[in-house]
Amino acid sequence: MRIAELSRRTGVPIPTIKYYTREGLVPPGERTGPNQARYDETHVRRLKLARALVEVGGLSIASAREVLTLMSGPGLSTLETLGKAQYALTPRKERTEDETWRRAAAEVDAIVSERGWQVRESNPARGTLIDALATLRRLGHDDFFEILGPYAEAAERLAADEVKLLMRRGDLEGVLEGLVVWTALGETVLASLRLLAEEAEATRVFGAF
Repeated sequence: MRIAELSRRTGVPIPTIKYYTREGLVPPGERTGPNQARYDETHVRRLKLARALVEVGGLSIASAREVLTLMSGPGLSTLETLGKAQYALTPRKERTEDETWRRAAAEVDAIVSERGWQVRESNPARGTLIDALATLRRLGHDDFFEILGPYAEAAERLAADEVKLLMRRGDLEGVLEGLVVWTALGETVLASLRLLAEEAEATRVFGAF
């Protein structure tokens, strides 16, 4: 297919396709003339993934290139590649590790241990969770910790369903694209469903509007 067809198939403008190609996110097409190239389904999949990483996942071009390079490089398993992508999607920030933070860290590690989760200490989501729990402690919302277990249980069930669905895609690029999009947009979906459910539960408890 020509670049115009590639653009139509993926919804990515031609200038963006050329930019991603120059930056090494998408391989160049097969040259058929001085100013023409032919593209195939591998370009469609890679372009969709590159777009998901940059436009949905919010990765920089350099970070997206790193993830895509990992996919095509030797030595990494599917699990390691997905882990690298997930870590890249999770924001990192400087933090002050005071006594409250260390207490929250111990609580997070206890949950991970109790549920038998095999996760690396370097997972940036661990730090994000610790920050949130430490803030709850500082604000005096200690009662929130009574529902931390159910939160973890719900997250585990949801993760199992998500991974099962992702694995049905078969190829690594499809799995990785799903991981990126679901990680970026799934948070919004989950938060919105939670707010709707909270309104419904409050209505049940306190009466209709």
